[in-house]
Amino acid sequence: MPQAEIIVRSAVQSGTLTPKLNAAIMRASPFIQVHKSQTAESIIAEAVAQPRFAMTLIGAFALLALILAVVGLYGVISYSVSQRTREIGVRIALGAQPRDVVALILRQGFTLVALGIILGISAAIATTRVIQSLLFDVGSMDLVTFLIAAALAATVTSLAGYIPARRAALIDPLAALRAE
Repeated sequence: MPQAEIIVRSAVQSGTLTPKLNAAIMRASPFIQVHKSQTAESIIAEAVAQPRFAMTLIGAFALLALILAVVGLYGVISYSVSQRTREIGVRIALGAQPRDVVALILRQGFTLVALGIILGISAAIATTRVIQSLLFDVGSMDLVTFLIAAALAATVTSLAGYIPARRAALIDPLAALRAE
């Protein structure tokens, strides 16, 4: 049996138009059967449902990766500071100011993050052809996206590194020298 599609554009709400349209079709020819009536909004929603789900899933995994990166970065910096308790105690005993200790620890954290940003952007550029079909309204080599990702990594580093750095700056030099 041949099938046809009819598209109707109207200013009337689709809920009130559909029964009237079906009745008019039946009056025109009782042999025509209307199988399905849809609004343009539902057709569009159906068409973008799968890509929207894929992007939601990718976004959720990206958020999970960000959380794991923050926790991991905090753990690494905190562990590094705890391993250097004696060294930091000696620095403070020799006259280092708390801000100098904080700056030293943050500088070392930023060095690692700078390396990570360089490697991450390189990997992102290398994989853009793979994910290009999933991108919508963003170029695969979007400089703004890369800059936002780098700024986010730097911000996370400063926040994750500040707490252990501040704690290290408050170390009692005598207790640090006795500890081992």
